[in-house]
Amino acid sequence: MSVVGFDIGSQTCYIAIARAGGIETIANEFSDRCTPAVVSFGLKNRTVGVAAKNQLITNTKNTIINFKRFHGRAFNDPLIQNQEAKLAYDLVPTKTGVGMKVMYMDKEQHFSVEQITAMLLTKLKETAESNLRKPVFDCVISVPSFFTNAERSSVLNAAYIAGLNCLRLMNDTTAASLAYGIYKADLPALEEKPKIVIFADMGHSAFQVSACAFNKGNLKVLATAFDPHLGGQDFDEVLVEYFCSEFKTKYKLIVKSKIRALLRLYQECEKLKKLISANSMDIPLNIECFMNDVDVTGKMNRTHFEELCASLLKRVEAPLRSVMEQTQLKLADINAVEIIGGSTRIPAVKERIAKFFGKAVSTTLNADEAMARGCALQCAILSPAFKVREFSITDVVPFPISLKWNTETGEVEGSHEVYCRNHAAPFSKVITFYRESPFELEAFYCNPQTLPYSEGKIGQFIIQDVLPQIDGEKSKVKVNVGVNIHGIFSVSTASMTEKVKVEENEATMETELGPCTPDTVENIENKTQIDNGETEVQPQIQLDDQESPQSPVSPEMEQEENKPENAETNCKSNNEKKTDQTPDPKKPKIKLKTIHLPIEAKLVWQFGKDLLDMCFEKEGDMIMQDKLEKERSHAKNVVEEYIYDFRDKLYGPFEKFVSTKDQTKISTLLSETGNWLYEDGEDQTKQVYVDKLLELKKLGTPVQDRYLENEIRPKAFDELEQRLQHYTKLVGESRNNVEKYNHIDVSEIEKVGKTVNEIMEWMNNARDTQAKLNFHQDPVVHVAEIKEKQKELDNICNPIVTKPKAKVEVPKEENQSMYSKMNSKNGGGEPMENKDLAKDPEILSQNCDCHPGDNCTTNMDMD
Repeated sequence: MSVVGFDIGSQTCYIAIARAGGIETIANEFSDRCTPAVVSFGLKNRTVGVAAKNQLITNTKNTIINFKRFHGRAFNDPLIQNQEAKLAYDLVPTKTGVGMKVMYMDKEQHFSVEQITAMLLTKLKETAESNLRKPVFDCVISVPSFFTNAERSSVLNAAYIAGLNCLRLMNDTTAASLAYGIYKADLPALEEKPKIVIFADMGHSAFQVSACAFNKGNLKVLATAFDPHLGGQDFDEVLVEYFCSEFKTKYKLIVKSKIRALLRLYQECEKLKKLISANSMDIPLNIECFMNDVDVTGKMNRTHFEELCASLLKRVEAPLRSVMEQTQLKLADINAVEIIGGSTRIPAVKERIAKFFGKAVSTTLNADEAMARGCALQCAILSPAFKVREFSITDVVPFPISLKWNTETGEVEGSHEVYCRNHAAPFSKVITFYRESPFELEAFYCNPQTLPYSEGKIGQFIIQDVLPQIDGEKSKVKVNVGVNIHGIFSVSTASMTEKVKVEENEATMETELGPCTPDTVENIENKTQIDNGETEVQPQIQLDDQESPQSPVSPEMEQEENKPENAETNCKSNNEKKTDQTPDPKKPKIKLKTIHLPIEAKLVWQFGKDLLDMCFEKEGDMIMQDKLEKERSHAKNVVEEYIYDFRDKLYGPFEKFVSTKDQTKISTLLSETGNWLYEDGEDQTKQVYVDKLLELKKLGTPVQDRYLENEIRPKAFDELEQRLQHYTKLVGESRNNVEKYNHIDVSEIEKVGKTVNEIMEWMNNARDTQAKLNFHQDPVVHVAEIKEKQKELDNICNPIVTKPKAKVEVPKEENQSMYSKMNSKNGGGEPMENKDLAKDPEILSQNCDCHPGDNCTTNMDMD
């Protein structure tokens, strides 16, 4: 099982995995751990990441950037309208929100923000799979803490389209705090005062702050605050505005009139901002051929930059102050201040944070990778395949959520705040209503002015199949509401308590006979019943966050409804056996049973299953198209590479290995194929390029083979000659009666000598014949033949010359008889089979009257 964490930023993305007992941030195919959040569309394929960013200037209209903030928003949203003027690509309204218009596969196409994010996730998924060398399915994805229901649902839809199972959407600062706290060994115990740490995260597009309390094995988020429009991008825009004004005065250039020039200026200003953050001196800005073939120059220093960004720097303190007010903490209660996010490297931002808290900021965490690492840790905690130190995480609800309910006529009957700001999450609650017909609940954010989203509505939930009781009274309906692990609010389940009439004596018999009693009475002890929809506050309950309608009566309940008749029959028969008394007249009695009610959810941001499946299939088709185009492009590149490589060698190393006639023929074919490649062959199928390559190799491979044979053949001959000399020397020593070869039969030695002479004769003839040929003629002997002869030589000769000497051993039968004799003379003592009969003097002395060392011949058969 894979364990992967994805940090999808507005500008860049990071991937972290659990491996070898730790968390590792992995690199992409460019050996860069940072992957740009950019998707570019071409005529035949898509590119994502570094390759897409390289096309930002050349393929401006079809390269999508800064799309993260489009999640969960309608086309007429003010933020969308303000952002549209700064984008090079076109935005269009879609059925589900906002889409991007691009040219893809030679036609105009519209893609939703979910599809664009899914394309980015597909790329990150492929990178993780390439690194892990196994499929990636489960993951945890980070999102800003201020994302609402609609935005979070949109990200989940994107993960589904990319074929990922998102185990949790984790807030950025919560992920960073997990990466911080799980490795801390000095955290206070649960019963002690917690360690309070402030996390300040300023990335490319937003500034987020959270206050967290740490105990051993426990993390609790106390409060969050944010400015969703304060990030590195805003500091870049200040520099862009300044240089646009300067270039207009200095060079008479209107930069914003050309989108490519504007994008180039954004890129240079981002680089300039990073240099200013690291250096206090004047930093130059130079752009060649900026507009109308004009080179532009400028300069900026840190002091001037901070003066230009004074209004932005003032906004840094507001989220910090908000967190302190929400938690009612004092500055003395803060144990540490951790800064993360690329924009916290701006010295002025760092100074403002440190000044507010009155202490130096800490950089324990990697400012860029902390969120991805925290997501990977959370994924490992949720995964059964990894054993992780126990560490509980309690997040918060960023915005207060309320419910209001309507009467049958549609009028608002009442409302209630279900979750206050910074309420613990995930968390579920139960609301009890008394109704006699279906009714509607509407969920919304209490204070829409504080939302980054323009609309505070979450959705409507219709509780269906509600009926009055048999006595005409209203039914008791319990509704389960909750904020799940993703931070998404939903009405998960609803149930109704129904009264059912039964006969009194039947109920009595059922009570007496335990197995006959149907378990249909709801246990409502320790629950507070509140009329008119008031919530009953309960401890945290594990909720099923699925919103799919359920059957009005569960199968188990249907079986229970069928039980009374059979139960009555059985009980009567048993009762008849026990007594002959006439039963009392049947009296009506009321019992309760619970019926699950279906819920129809109408969320503000809801993709239908059919639409999601269609997007999933389309993503699969585009992945296949990308793969085919990659193979086609590779085949074309191979042909082009072969042409250039062989053309250079044809008049170089290969020149003497090809005849003049063939040289002219090959050169002509190379030129014709090269011209075709850049004209009619510019856009052909993979098979066409494969056929062209085979045509070229048909003429080029023989030349190349002659060259390689000529390079390798001398060495192969030398190796064979050395082996022949080796065996010739061994044969000579054997014939001179060298002792170590005396055990080898003469016939075998003669066989070795004969084989050596035959192969030596073959080698000499082959060398002489080959030396008479020209270089451009095909060789008469190939390296493979020489190696085969050497193998033949070794197979025949080596077993003979390495034959070991025969060992002289005492026959087994004689040994055993000798053992038995010695054991009998030994008087039944220690067995003799474990002793060395030839060397042990005690054994010799036991078989005759001689003393050890005498010349005794009694037991000579033992030698």
